[in-house]
Amino acid sequence: MRNRKSRRITFVLLCLALLPISTLGRQLVLVLSQEDLKEAAADSTNLVDDPSDTGFDDFIDSEAKPDYVLDPGSWSPIFEPATAPQVHLEHEGAYYSSVSKIVKAYSRGDERAMEEAASEIEAAASAGHPHAQSILGFLYGMGIGRERSKAKSFLYHHFAAEGGNMQSKMALAYTYSRQEMHDKAVKLYAELAEVAINSFLISKDSPVIEPVRIHSGAEENKEALRKSRGEEDEDFQILEYQAQKGNAGAMYKIGIFYYFGLRGVRRDHTKALSWFLKAVEKGEARSMELLGEIYARGAGVERNFTKALEWLTLASKQQLYSAYNGLGYLYVKGYGVEKNYTKAKEYFEKAADNGEAGGFYNLGVMYLKGIGVKRDVKIASKYFITAFDAGQPKAFYQLAKMFHTGVGLKKNVPLASSLYKLVAERGPWSSLSRWALESYLRGDVGRAFLLYSRMAELGYEIAQSNAAWILDKYGERSMCLGESGICSDEERHQRSHALWWQASEQGNEHAALLIGDAYYYGRGTERDYDRAAEAYMHAKSQSNAQAMFNLGYMHEHGQGLPFDLHLAKRYYDQALEVDHAAKLPVTLALGSLWIRKNYANGILVNVIDSLPEVYPKVEAWVEDVLMEEGNATILTLFVCLLTVLYLRERQRRHVAADAGEVAFPHQLGEQGVPVIH
Repeated sequence: MRNRKSRRITFVLLCLALLPISTLGRQLVLVLSQEDLKEAAADSTNLVDDPSDTGFDDFIDSEAKPDYVLDPGSWSPIFEPATAPQVHLEHEGAYYSSVSKIVKAYSRGDERAMEEAASEIEAAASAGHPHAQSILGFLYGMGIGRERSKAKSFLYHHFAAEGGNMQSKMALAYTYSRQEMHDKAVKLYAELAEVAINSFLISKDSPVIEPVRIHSGAEENKEALRKSRGEEDEDFQILEYQAQKGNAGAMYKIGIFYYFGLRGVRRDHTKALSWFLKAVEKGEARSMELLGEIYARGAGVERNFTKALEWLTLASKQQLYSAYNGLGYLYVKGYGVEKNYTKAKEYFEKAADNGEAGGFYNLGVMYLKGIGVKRDVKIASKYFITAFDAGQPKAFYQLAKMFHTGVGLKKNVPLASSLYKLVAERGPWSSLSRWALESYLRGDVGRAFLLYSRMAELGYEIAQSNAAWILDKYGERSMCLGESGICSDEERHQRSHALWWQASEQGNEHAALLIGDAYYYGRGTERDYDRAAEAYMHAKSQSNAQAMFNLGYMHEHGQGLPFDLHLAKRYYDQALEVDHAAKLPVTLALGSLWIRKNYANGILVNVIDSLPEVYPKVEAWVEDVLMEEGNATILTLFVCLLTVLYLRERQRRHVAADAGEVAFPHQLGEQGVPVIH
């Protein structure tokens, strides 16, 4: 059956236009201006020449390592078993067996299996297993199979983090950050960010692989999902066909998909290497640089710096300027060549001179550490800022360290924590997003919700909104498991509310509006106009038109905000300035204001004030009566008949008017203007 809501009659739309409304979320982007990047106090230039005690790394050894090494306790052996050796699975067999049971139980909504698995995890946690403690902290935090307890969740995550579990460190860092305990958060995020940048490339900038937002406002984000189907995607299959037919460009693109795991394709360095080698045989220069990366990092092959040097040199001769970063890296580390800082600097300068952000970053490191040059933190910070402005991910990390330590830049711990978090979220634990998306695309909503919930606990805003949206969209079909079985409606509302709230704190406008709606209408929480106004104000700060409209409405009716028609008009006008699509509701709202101002005690004001109560009844009547297929067809024909009769009557009147003008010309003035007696 067609979407009925898209066929509501105009009257219902006009009524709705006078009610508080929600909006689509826009992605929040962290923006730093030059004003934010204040130079440190003058004594920062008088630091000792020996930088060994500054806490800064020089050039990180970007050796490719599997997720289960970088992220102990990672669920990759469950979702990507080929990536973990058998000996690792045998060593952690009991743990992975219990986690696998949790995943399967959630996928089926099997409360008995969940209780059994949770008991196994609890027993292992009590015995001191750090990864089991991390899972138990998650279960207590979400209230899955256990009574929800933030205190117990924090305690188990603390023990797990002490035992080396990286995901618990992410969860703790996010908790500290929400509580504005930045001194504690920054230490954890710094450690996590250092692990994350180990997977970054040495020459090219690694593509930013953001988690996919599976919804656009209240609806499914079909376009984003279509582009995330991996090898099943029609576009990928066409590209693969072209590659098999010998198209070098297609070979390179397929290799990129496999190397980075883009657009839902499973990461596979062995396949990537194969496609890059085939592309090189066809003269594809860009593949030379990636081959240099693969051999330098040991991604899918044994590290071979001699081959890395050969491929990067060939790539640089093809005017692939980012390859100069790779060559400089080999010389500054002394990998495959004799260590030579002067030559390394020359290569980095060549990259920077040709606009490569990595070149600026690498020069910044040399000046920060005094490697082959006189140490100068001012010059270093300028290079890092240039690289940062170009989106170089490693520059985020170095600037975070400078803000953290106050070396070269004015100390700013909250900002340092935020920058570290951006880098840390690109760590190996971000694979949870890929597995969640794969599960959702296969129709396994329960498994997707579980994985997004785990990511939400780690502080990923997109995962928070995805998990909340699944709860709202799928209800019981979300397979939400609570303290003792399938979640009740109240439990789902409370969990959804908590997730939307977390997302709103991180700048998600749609989430802020939903929180405002929840408090305004009393959905899943007590009705509270004051908190609704706070949420709408937060969304308004993101220049959100619907939030402005809602604030105007609340001022107009004195709900949670002072009764003030002037402020109401200001917010309505601002909504129209921000979004011209709001013209209809704003026009109607301004009409409502005019009536309220000029006929304060009139019947029209009472009609307007009764709309919130009338609208649900009108909507139900439209849904139950008019929108039935037969009734809708009859209504459409009736409207068409009335339209034809109206147009014919209008035409008849125009003909009669024209005849009157010809018969009585003396009634017109010299310019054809009617004379009024």
